[in-house]
Amino acid sequence: MMRILIICVALLVTFSVAHADTERQQITWDLTDLFESNEAWDAAFEDIQKRVERIPEQRKGFGKSAARLADDMIEQSQLIKEYWRLSVYASLQNDEDQRDAVTQQRRAKVRALGTKFGEAQSWVNASLIALGEKKLLRYLAKEPRLQPFEFSIKDTLREAPHYLDEEGETLLASASAMTSSPNQIYSMIANADIPWGEIKLADGSTARLDQAGYSRLRSAANRDDRKKVFDQFWTTWKDFEDSMGATLNSEVQANMFQAKARNYDSVLHWQLSQENLPEKVYRTLVEQVNENLPTLHRYFKLRGRILGIEQMRYYDIYPPLVEMDTDFGIEASKQITREVLKPLGEEYNKHLATALDSNWAHAYPQPGKRSGAYMNGSAYDVHPYVLLNHNDDYNALSTYAHEWGHAVHTMLAKRAQPFETAYYSTFTAEIASTINEILLEEHLIAKAKTNQEKLFYLGQALESIRGTFFRQTMFAEFELAIHEAGERGEPLTGAVFSKMYMDLLKKYHGHDAGVVLIDEPYNAEWAYIPHFYYDMYVFQYATSISGAAWFADKFLKGDESARVDLVNVLKAGGSDYAYNILLDAGLDMASPEPYQALVKRMEDVMDRIEALLDE
Repeated sequence: MMRILIICVALLVTFSVAHADTERQQITWDLTDLFESNEAWDAAFEDIQKRVERIPEQRKGFGKSAARLADDMIEQSQLIKEYWRLSVYASLQNDEDQRDAVTQQRRAKVRALGTKFGEAQSWVNASLIALGEKKLLRYLAKEPRLQPFEFSIKDTLREAPHYLDEEGETLLASASAMTSSPNQIYSMIANADIPWGEIKLADGSTARLDQAGYSRLRSAANRDDRKKVFDQFWTTWKDFEDSMGATLNSEVQANMFQAKARNYDSVLHWQLSQENLPEKVYRTLVEQVNENLPTLHRYFKLRGRILGIEQMRYYDIYPPLVEMDTDFGIEASKQITREVLKPLGEEYNKHLATALDSNWAHAYPQPGKRSGAYMNGSAYDVHPYVLLNHNDDYNALSTYAHEWGHAVHTMLAKRAQPFETAYYSTFTAEIASTINEILLEEHLIAKAKTNQEKLFYLGQALESIRGTFFRQTMFAEFELAIHEAGERGEPLTGAVFSKMYMDLLKKYHGHDAGVVLIDEPYNAEWAYIPHFYYDMYVFQYATSISGAAWFADKFLKGDESARVDLVNVLKAGGSDYAYNILLDAGLDMASPEPYQALVKRMEDVMDRIEALLDE
């Protein structure tokens, strides 16, 4: 019922810290909109801490009347809202420089308070369920102040069969340290224990081949360098196959334990039930991707043609199809984003203009700053904030449009919804931002002055689909396979994971048909993927780009109703289940239609590339 929520969407997560940008003055956000000073934050922290400690006092008499239930729920909701304001301030401040001991401490304090908050509220759902459906529905009809809580109350009743008695819930809560351990072990092995070596490149230079080095060098122009990078990096992971296998198996076993303890049929059922997503969404995605692997294989063949490679291998999938210097500074990114998003209508663009013209972003890299990019809209009474590490290239422009898409989504949802139903699911969040990327791609393709420039942007569009639709679905298929194997009682080891992953690599890349050949050490890639410790999550990237393509196709054809439908999706926030919100807009993510729309877009982009190559 009272879920503590955060909307913080990371577009890019790396293992490196941001580097200094010494040539430009930093564009920074104004955190005084959250708290005037650190002292004001400290005072708010003390107040909230005291109120959290009093929450258990509400148990006596909780729900004895509709008015009393409303009083208690409003108080807890207000506390959650104030807590997230505390949390946003602490996290944003620390992300400016994660080396800062003072902001580290502030962030740790608010996290510890969040744990206490969760413990103090642990009885609420069970107490709601104990009141019974009839009484709760009667209270909802009688007490207007309960209206903002109607959706969450009914959601709690829906999940009632999966809540345990107080003793059982306490036991599960005490097991949380155990169930979260695999992720921590993965992080320690990946970031501290693996001895990353150096690699000598064809030009005589050397580089440290850790995760950041691999991400940078896997697209090297020299093919021999790429092979050396892949061979060395994946052989290093292969050396840790047994340790990482035990770690991932622990994650699978922990998930199976929790699903069974809560009376779910499977881990997939447990994970999707939290958002009331039909399993058919997940399975239809995997089925549609498998049916359309010939389209992916066509892309790999086209990639080989453009790069002049007769026999594609796995280390050939990352170099850009076309090299081109781009220069998209912050001001240029702002103006292009405004132009690109005009089709989304007056209301959307009014909010966008407000956001882009305000001090809501931290723009450039600096020492100690968190890497990547995200939007944080968790402080309900305050505008969203955006962290960027803008470096003026095309990816920076695309990230800019993506993150401000999240921000406008948040603004529209907060304006239309009370706090209790403002926070939306990842399932809709990524549609709202990814559609901006697609509109940006089409805008730049249309504005391109040369065939080379057109090929560059068309190539970027193809890579987006490959990486977000096909690759993330491959991850999702692997996750499903390992959990279903565990549920069948099959032993799961590093060697087993490597075989299962290799089978998927070969299938997705057309190895047996000679499309892209996969060498043996590369089957350890599963050990490198941190997403496998976030459990049935990555599939939403693939569904989101598909939903975005479905909407974009309608926009590009001039369908005015699509604009209204999309804005209504954004305004809906979390007032209903994400699947239902999209269904109301005419988009059924359990049907093949959105996935076919994306495949059609990919085929169209390849047609355009081939036409340019044949000129």
